[in-house]
Amino acid sequence: MTEISASTVLPARREHITLHTSDGLTLVGELALPEFRPPVATLICLHPLPTHGGMMDSHVLRKTSYRLPAVADVAVLRFNTRGTTSERGTSEGKFGEAESEQADVAAAIAYCDDLGLPRLWLLGWSFGTELALKWGLDPDVEGAILLSPPLRRAGDAELDAWARSGKPLLALVPEHDDYLQPAEARARFSRVPQAEVIGVPGAKHLWVGERYVRIVLNEIVRKVNPAAWPLPTEWKD
Repeated sequence: MTEISASTVLPARREHITLHTSDGLTLVGELALPEFRPPVATLICLHPLPTHGGMMDSHVLRKTSYRLPAVADVAVLRFNTRGTTSERGTSEGKFGEAESEQADVAAAIAYCDDLGLPRLWLLGWSFGTELALKWGLDPDVEGAILLSPPLRRAGDAELDAWARSGKPLLALVPEHDDYLQPAEARARFSRVPQAEVIGVPGAKHLWVGERYVRIVLNEIVRKVNPAAWPLPTEWKD
């Protein structure tokens, strides 16, 4: 048995993908699938702010794709929103302040739908939570998981829309977040009766540290595939 650490990459079927938006852009990404079994759920990852270094390889999203297909039978789709660059490449277009990215979110959902991937969940981090809240209320989306939601570009109108939808929301809020801390988050999300807000003691906006990554991944799996929760800390070679 090998301990699962920050650098661990567990087995999965991984392939480079391209998404095509309704306004004619090509976006680059990756799809990771369980190696031998069909997935039981799907995560569409929406990365942090690209003008501040956010991309599909932002560490929590990368570790999600490195671990969850193997330990939780979850498919993980990551992609760069318009104008964003990572090792995978650069997506066409330019940053749209969370407005033109509506087409990016729609393209990712459509891609998963076309493949017949099951139970689509949005996993947004920071800026990505705003994309999820603003543009994620698609009939094919089961719910959304929000890491470090700032509630700046998305606000009460979007929360009210999610409340009306009845779709589940899970917000993981660091104790020392730079933008929205747990007490205020609970007050803001109280507009959404079905929303679950979890404050994470000691954590900061960027979730640095394996301890916090494990908390995040466990909470994701508790929501999308509780049969695989809690996650193992070791992997059989």
